[in-house]
Amino acid sequence: MKSLFHCIVAASLMQGAGSAAETISFTNYIRQYQMPSTVTWDASTTIQTSGSQLSELAINPGGARFEMWTMKSSSVSGLSEYLLDSQYVGTYVPVATVVVRSEDGSSTIPRTRADRPFYVDITVDGLLSGEDDPEPSKSVKFLRHVQSYGVGGTGVGIDRTQATLLTQTSITTNGTQNLTFQLNSVPGADRSKIRGEERFSAFSLKDYQAPESQLSSQFIQIWPVADGTISGISSNQLIRFAIPTVTLTLNDLYPNSTTYAQVYPGNQQLGKAGKVIPGSGLVINDSVPHSRTLTLSDYDKVFDSEGRWTMEIVTVTPFGTDRLAYVSFDVDRTIKMNSILTTID
Repeated sequence: MKSLFHCIVAASLMQGAGSAAETISFTNYIRQYQMPSTVTWDASTTIQTSGSQLSELAINPGGARFEMWTMKSSSVSGLSEYLLDSQYVGTYVPVATVVVRSEDGSSTIPRTRADRPFYVDITVDGLLSGEDDPEPSKSVKFLRHVQSYGVGGTGVGIDRTQATLLTQTSITTNGTQNLTFQLNSVPGADRSKIRGEERFSAFSLKDYQAPESQLSSQFIQIWPVADGTISGISSNQLIRFAIPTVTLTLNDLYPNSTTYAQVYPGNQQLGKAGKVIPGSGLVINDSVPHSRTLTLSDYDKVFDSEGRWTMEIVTVTPFGTDRLAYVSFDVDRTIKMNSILTTID
């Protein structure tokens, strides 16, 4: 028997509400599993965002696994648990750390968009290579799982035991490997509308003293690419009097995004900055995508001249600025009068 001073650096909690009507809070806690008995002990739920604490239980010869969980409490969807990280500690078991990164660093749980790359760093230390060293000390298994959330899914209540094992490799050398994945492999016919996650895990090998155990694991959520439409104004329409009411239909807006409608003179020009239409701005700061429908009216003042104009929907995300839809039309509100002037001599 031996004691363990186990240091866990906790990730910053996701804060903020998903919408005006939803209240969200997060609580972190650490769970310890004794091996091979699987006796479980939960640490206090007042874990700070960083720090260390002494394990309450001594580590048996079979080792112990420590998991860091966060509990999300939502006034709309209720309670949801997320596994943030895990570490296994044993007598001769190597240490492994899996870190998943993306271009969006704004969330505790890594996430990205269906059309964007992501990165995985796997670090292994403590591997042995002697002929008499136990097999679990010479190698770790590296696994990649994929799982779809389904149409409109958010991952709440998902059974991760149903994930599909995509690849499995063995790591036999110490050090860090940096992997790049240009696109995700979550199953789905429409690759732009993928909703799901990829999970990367490092496992120790089983032996007579301890079972196969997860050394480290992290997953990344994949969210769909947004799309939108503008209705109420048709392409090449001639507007003679009042500007018509338009409806913006916005689908799958990214959890960290700002979306708005703008107008500018001339034909469509990708990347051109225009005048934002009042009432069209929509800021999403949540853990899941959102869809919205906006109706715009009484915005004539943004058109300060006659002629050709373009209206477009723009969304800004951690991945850049994208145009979701546009329409070009003509404005001619000039009143013309035809008259005949005659005189009587």
